[in-house]
Amino acid sequence: MRERAEEDALGTVMVPEDAYYGAQTRRALDNFPVSGFSFPPSFIRALGLAKKAAAMVNRDLGLLDAGLAEAVIEAAREVADGRLDSQFVLDVFQTGSGTSTNMNANEVIAGRANEILTGRRGGKSPVHPNDHVNKGQSSNDVIPSVIHIAALLTLRRRLIPSLEALHRSLGDKASEFADVLKIGRTHLQDAVPMSLGQEFSGYARQVELAIERVKRVESALGELALGGTAIGTGLNTHPEFAGRVIAVIARETGCPFREAVNHFEAQAAQDAAVEAGGALKTVAVSLAKIANDLRWLASGPRCGLGEINLPSLQPGSSIMPGKVNPVIPEVVLQVAAQVIGNDAAVTYGAQAGNFELNTMLPLIAHNLLQSIELLSSAAALFASKCVAGITANRERSASNIERSLMLSTYLVPAIGYDRASAVAREAHRTGKTIREVVLEQGLMSPERIDDLFGKIPIA
Repeated sequence: MRERAEEDALGTVMVPEDAYYGAQTRRALDNFPVSGFSFPPSFIRALGLAKKAAAMVNRDLGLLDAGLAEAVIEAAREVADGRLDSQFVLDVFQTGSGTSTNMNANEVIAGRANEILTGRRGGKSPVHPNDHVNKGQSSNDVIPSVIHIAALLTLRRRLIPSLEALHRSLGDKASEFADVLKIGRTHLQDAVPMSLGQEFSGYARQVELAIERVKRVESALGELALGGTAIGTGLNTHPEFAGRVIAVIARETGCPFREAVNHFEAQAAQDAAVEAGGALKTVAVSLAKIANDLRWLASGPRCGLGEINLPSLQPGSSIMPGKVNPVIPEVVLQVAAQVIGNDAAVTYGAQAGNFELNTMLPLIAHNLLQSIELLSSAAALFASKCVAGITANRERSASNIERSLMLSTYLVPAIGYDRASAVAREAHRTGKTIREVVLEQGLMSPERIDDLFGKIPIA
């Protein structure tokens, strides 16, 4: 591999010839641990968008030569379009402000801009990574802003549509199963009857509320720290810079981004990320509850509950022929566990807002964005590969109701609680149904029993 020598404040560093990045990125690459975790494309592309908007505004304010600005804008656009993803080589676990990745972006954009202008890749001339690409900015206001931009865009473009698809799928099943009677359960014990449609309507409502919770965090994520520079005072930036840059980002994304009300809060704290992480955790818990219910309802197929049938996707055992496991619900449960863990990491990271800067920004970005991506994929998969293909086992559900001791509840208005309890105990002792015991004891006529049991609400 051919290399070129580049200098930064600490001396000469060898940089690969095919790299757009320069000495600062290379020095970081040589010194940071490699965990295998890198920033996701959504973060890198949001970073490119912020750099592009900054160059446009600096040009319009007369702070950046138009020719240089156009090259920077074009290079930043390539970053925002994902064309230079391979140049972002740094580990998530780095300096807590994300300075290394901000400089990685500055150097990549400068290096590509220089190639556009001169044909030579990399370097600091005529476009300088700090003086031109990073003009009016600091890692301390850029990285918090990029976290918000990437999170809000991914929520809108991936998570909410996936949850909406899952909501529709569950709603369709609620309608399809409206006339399927089954036994309800509380404490994992038989309760009174209900319809399978009613059960699925509860799941659909959970997802509907999940969508509302996600949408509520959009306002908090909409505030951007850009313009605060080092500690929130706006040192070395034009007074119109923040408002103009954020307006460009809002226009290009269609999202309601706005300048932070207070730049000191926006850079010292990450409360919006904690709020978003909490909403994502709630979504994860909702999906876990639904997934767990579905695998229990489908348990068996002969020796479990067996009230529904899940789509068969793959053999479920390497030793037991014919066994098919609830693959997708178990995927969802594992995703939920990861998202809950990520929320704990975001929460811990957010407490590191010491004085004027949070210094766990890369950790927060990694976990928050991973949660959004995981939930987006899991919800879409859940809808298309599992819920859409669920069928009802009507015969099993009807049999369970007839054998349930909790049908005694419907006797209470006619014969009282104590006598109804005695009927249930006798049915349990003998293995007979509630109907059979009532008829044997002459407590009411077959017509009266049919009338009582026909009052099961399934609307």
